[in-house]
Amino acid sequence: MTTTTTAGPRRLLTIREICSELDISPSTFYDWRAKKRAPRCIKLPNGELRVRRSDYEHWLDGREDAA
Repeated sequence: MTTTTTAGPRRLLTIREICSELDISPSTFYDWRAKKRAPRCIKLPNGELRVRRSDYEHWLDGREDAA
């Protein structure tokens, strides 16, 4: 699903897409979510979850090791 705003296209990622990018299982993602360690999610009216690409990138940047 792609939505266009004045800032350009805003991509919503599925949980499957995030798990694929991170090479983790969905159960790991849901465990992180229960522990409030997952990226911010949007709950759709049908109950499915989506994550804005920008929220995912911000969350991922916050996990960088300051080596």
